[in-house]
Amino acid sequence: MPLPFSLFLALKYLKPKRSVTSVVTLVSIVGVLFGVAILIIVRAVMTGFGDMWRDKILEFKAHITLTSAGSSRVIENEDALCARLEQVPGVQSAWPGLAMQVLVEHNRRVSAPKILGTTPARAQQLMKPEMMESGTFELEGDSIVIGKQLARSLGLTVGDEMLVYSPMNLVSKDEVYFPERLAVTGIYSTGRYDFDSNFVIASVDVVRDLMGMKSGVYAIELKVDDPQNPKRFRAIVDDVRKLTPGHYVQTWEEIDQTLLDAIRTEKNMMAILLTFITIVAIFCVMNTLLVLTVQKTNEVGLLKAIGFSSWQVMMAFVLHGWIQCLAGTALGIAAALAVLHNLGSLVAMLAGFGMEVFPESVYGFSKIPWKVVPSEIAVVAGMVIVFCTIASFLPAWRAAHMDPVAALRKE
Repeated sequence: MPLPFSLFLALKYLKPKRSVTSVVTLVSIVGVLFGVAILIIVRAVMTGFGDMWRDKILEFKAHITLTSAGSSRVIENEDALCARLEQVPGVQSAWPGLAMQVLVEHNRRVSAPKILGTTPARAQQLMKPEMMESGTFELEGDSIVIGKQLARSLGLTVGDEMLVYSPMNLVSKDEVYFPERLAVTGIYSTGRYDFDSNFVIASVDVVRDLMGMKSGVYAIELKVDDPQNPKRFRAIVDDVRKLTPGHYVQTWEEIDQTLLDAIRTEKNMMAILLTFITIVAIFCVMNTLLVLTVQKTNEVGLLKAIGFSSWQVMMAFVLHGWIQCLAGTALGIAAALAVLHNLGSLVAMLAGFGMEVFPESVYGFSKIPWKVVPSEIAVVAGMVIVFCTIASFLPAWRAAHMDPVAALRKE
């Protein structure tokens, strides 16, 4: 079956001829390739950042937090309340918790993490076994579990002892709170720098001593079976609120709303800014077509003189632009996927040259997260094709509306 005339002519013009037009065409395809690849890579990395932040939050922190609405802010009979909350459909576990900022010291090295207090019986619900870097998650007696980064900065290993100072000495002038000497029984690693360097975990009794409390807790924390299912999660939250009148109920989304909004906004802004790179690349395609229409003036005049319609001539140049964009888009997608699948190796290679492009202390992750979403690739490809079509019509319209007599006379 013969090709349509417009497609035949577009392919003929694309055939390399070692001319300036061929070089400009190649540059245009490479420009589209880079624009598409950069846009897909950035969107994939930003999506990966958002998903990993969300996963780490859900993995380490509570999905639902209950606090007292009373003036004392203390929740009494916490074990009985936890047992009732675990009967709510969808609630996996509930545990009492205390949290406060403390000073810790070991061998004259000092840091100020937040200490989290929970009951030894429920400690395993807070930390998965695979998160333990060394030691065990054991909170019996005067023991403590710390993050990998904090252990490194203080020079601690499993079995070492550290002093934990209560800030209540600054609040209460009539009482003295002695530091607690706690033994490190385990070192955990969540893969998040801020978690691994800013949180230590001890028993509720130890944290009560540091806070000068005799009973009760400040919060009840819950984990549910599917926190990222909006409808299901909202139903669980409603059931918890009905069961616990007189308490404030906060979800993980509400507590970390600012962080999640910042990630979402940054992703959208980066996508908008990088779209301009793709638009510049498409202008290269338009310039290629403008150069081509000037070079093919005599040929276009001859085609119109022998009876080919303006529509056929115009579609030949539009298809010429489309083919460039399709080739650049396909190569850009392939290049983006290749870069993403070898991102760790590329970062390691740059680090070998002294270029630390992803410091863990800044970004909070041990590796660059990324996630390719097919719908986002489709949006990028569709956007390029639409812009390319618009950019191709101007030179194509110019070629289609040439006066054949004037075009044939032009040398």
